[in-house]
Amino acid sequence: MKQPDYHYLFGPVPSRRFGRSLGIDLTPHKTCSLDCVFCQLGRTPEKTLERKAYVPTAEVIAEIDHWLQTDDNADYLTLSGSGEPTLHSEFGSVLAHLHDQPIPSVLLTNGTLLNQPEVRDAAALARVVKVSLSAWNQRSFEWVNRPHHQLAFGSYIDGLKQFRDAFGGQLWLEVFLLSGINAMARDVEKIARLSRDLKPDRIHLNTIARPPAEDFAAEVPMAQLEELTGLFDPPAHIAAEFSGQRSKTIKANEETILAMLKRRPCTIEQIEATFGMHINEVSKYLGALMKNDQIRANRKNKAVYYAAR
Repeated sequence: MKQPDYHYLFGPVPSRRFGRSLGIDLTPHKTCSLDCVFCQLGRTPEKTLERKAYVPTAEVIAEIDHWLQTDDNADYLTLSGSGEPTLHSEFGSVLAHLHDQPIPSVLLTNGTLLNQPEVRDAAALARVVKVSLSAWNQRSFEWVNRPHHQLAFGSYIDGLKQFRDAFGGQLWLEVFLLSGINAMARDVEKIARLSRDLKPDRIHLNTIARPPAEDFAAEVPMAQLEELTGLFDPPAHIAAEFSGQRSKTIKANEETILAMLKRRPCTIEQIEATFGMHINEVSKYLGALMKNDQIRANRKNKAVYYAAR
């Protein structure tokens, strides 16, 4: 499990796109500019565009240095977690510290703040930047992503384009599709048309793998996803579950969580509190257990409970 004295690092966790990924969390839970209907971490209580040092940068860097000296077994060092990392006013300092490490750095961002020059400059310090695009106009943006009221879709797209024009690293694009909402071919083609201006190095199609924030957010069948991949340039890949060799720690954590769920159903928050894991780390393990049909999820009084099958 994650060492208990790490407050801002979690994992490494199995990532569908990044193999074994060490998470670096720079914001409190659900500090975000969006309230996406598909978010596996639930609803955003209060959307924000305020950029500030939500957690102490020096402590984050100290934890990274300690991990690099004592472990350093990961494929990527990833700014991700329970909120939008670019809301941290000094996320660029963390990326600058990671820049010369042999393990490549990744910024997972929704891209909504890339319309700000200082955010683009800081984001460009990452080796890989993964941005999201799951809408094609303001109305669909509000359906799927439920943005902060000051966010306009046009400004969001302009920020993505400006970043791509200046960024020399790898730009990856995630398109999250939901059945009956944004997965019809004519709508996906609109998203694909916008994506061509971004010239992404990779495109991933994703859909529901764990219980989303809203009941009406439904997964897209694999066969339908496969039919949509060719609409994109370059052709999109489907974000499959992590298939690399699982470490002993990953296996142990999955087995420990499964053993607990065999005794009683639990929410993700209860699992997080019991084992002292990061909520995003717990979510990864639950996703793997659900994919292997070892657990099921049930909603009760607006909470999601996981139980062994």
